[in-house]
Amino acid sequence: MSQIKQPGSLLLLGVNHTTAPIDVRERLAIPISRLADATRTLAHQPGVREAMILSTCNRVELLTVQDDAQPVATTTLGLLNFLHDYLSLPAAEVRPHVYEFREREAIRHLFRVASSLDSMVVGEPQILGQVKESWNVAREVGAVSSMLDPLLQRAFSVAKRVRTETHIGSSSVSIASVAAELARKIFGSLAGKTVLIVGAGKMSDLAARHLIQQGATTLLVSNRTEARAEKIADSLRTPAITTGVIPFEQLHEQSHRADIVITSTGAGQVFTTEHARALLHRRRNRPVFFIDIAVPRDVAPEINKLEGCFVYDMDDLQQVAAQNQAVRSREAEAAETIVTKEVARYTDRLSRAPAIAAIKVLQLSAETIRQQELARTAARLAAQPLTPEQQAAIESLTKSLTAKLLHSQLAALRAEITPVDREE
Repeated sequence: MSQIKQPGSLLLLGVNHTTAPIDVRERLAIPISRLADATRTLAHQPGVREAMILSTCNRVELLTVQDDAQPVATTTLGLLNFLHDYLSLPAAEVRPHVYEFREREAIRHLFRVASSLDSMVVGEPQILGQVKESWNVAREVGAVSSMLDPLLQRAFSVAKRVRTETHIGSSSVSIASVAAELARKIFGSLAGKTVLIVGAGKMSDLAARHLIQQGATTLLVSNRTEARAEKIADSLRTPAITTGVIPFEQLHEQSHRADIVITSTGAGQVFTTEHARALLHRRRNRPVFFIDIAVPRDVAPEINKLEGCFVYDMDDLQQVAAQNQAVRSREAEAAETIVTKEVARYTDRLSRAPAIAAIKVLQLSAETIRQQELARTAARLAAQPLTPEQQAAIESLTKSLTAKLLHSQLAALRAEITPVDREE
């Protein structure tokens, strides 16, 4: 009889906005340009069968399938060593901030992440797209297969169900909208204020649109690729909205035009303390507010110490997001109930998978033997072939005998399979 290969064990290791400060998260962040190589490298680590990496502004998580033969401590250490080797970050600096989930808890965490229940801003829609992007990268490099692939697809289904059956999305806000809300709170009104968006990615575009909703009427955009900046500026311009583009090489000479600077390049220190001092001088010491939604940070934290400069980073945005938590708590509770039920359904199916596989193997093995014996019998009777009626009788007899011989074994295996495990 064919051997049933054990599926391996799930291990998820990561850090997020609740366990690690931004200076740790930005050192762990893996840019999309390196994600394929990082995922491939992780999948080739000893004992790792499948792997996926999720790296966003607020989390870095390694989702893996490990060989069952690997000791628990060894698997954890292996992932920490991967972070050390790949990112040149000492494991001792990461370990205090790491959370670790296995099996059912790993499934639950993944479902909650995909459903935006573990986000800084509960209900924000971006995280599901980021999980899908990581899944696609992992599939492209061959790092996910029989265990992670169906798990990720179920996570997407759970997230869709949460969006459909609750109103968690209708009252949610993204990181970009939190940044815009913070800008409005700083000034009371954005009317007459000039906002500079540095970076022309998806987050920048979202931030710009939320700023307009909050009352901004003058927007400037700057990006290393000027065509992308112009594209955003053109898409936002209306008779009521004035937009413009600042060439990136002129960013520091012209940034004094802005009252609020929102940065999202993730390219490192775009604004240093020296840049901020020069900016204040050109503004004749009128205050300027930096809202840094990039990881790694674009704005040097020390700028916040300068009189007239106010810097808010991703950790600061968490405080603003918390103010909206009460409004979303009821819908989040309903979403958590959905996740709990889906986790139970999925883990139940996983626990019954060996029995289902054993039934298939047993039936296939028995049918193979039956066909072989029929072929031998037919060969022995070649001189006096059976009539069609006789062949049908033998076919019926052998099927009946096989079914009776397998009955007790199949019944025992089927008893382990609950109704929820069968196709609906």
